[in-house]
Amino acid sequence: MKKIAQFEKVSFEEFAARYLENNLDNIEIIKKIYNDIELPVRKTLGSAGYDFSCPYTVCIKKGESVVIPTGIRCKIEEGWVLKIYPRSSFGFKYHLALDNTVGIIDSDYYYADNEGHIMIKVSSLNNNISDIIIKKNECFAQGIFLEYGITYDDEVTTKRSGGIGSTSK
Repeated sequence: MKKIAQFEKVSFEEFAARYLENNLDNIEIIKKIYNDIELPVRKTLGSAGYDFSCPYTVCIKKGESVVIPTGIRCKIEEGWVLKIYPRSSFGFKYHLALDNTVGIIDSDYYYADNEGHIMIKVSSLNNNISDIIIKKNECFAQGIFLEYGITYDDEVTTKRSGGIGSTSK
């Protein structure tokens, strides 16, 4: 297999800023959560996906969405993309869905103003379960690297500066 990427933590300052957006303001708790962040890993030799674990326990109420700041960024070689999906068991058992259906992490996202912080927004679409609990360090999403091509007449020279959704601005 060709090795084309490297997962890293974002800075503590970036993680704390996103965590504070969720109205959680105890800096000592944030430091503990940050220090315990696990980088995504494949669990078996044949796994295509790198499992993303939740940095803290999250409760998603039926019909609601939650943004999970993972504390992770990824340096990816040009010509490759990281696609984020819900972990199969969460989609199957609990009908957990990503709000953007598939997260696309471009190779230049690493250099964005938010340090390329991968934030995963999930929703509970299950009518039979009132809440979905994702426990701290439980794998809830997976990322798969895929190679992509461009058109023969592609002449793009614009460089990214912003974070999520910035290329459409």
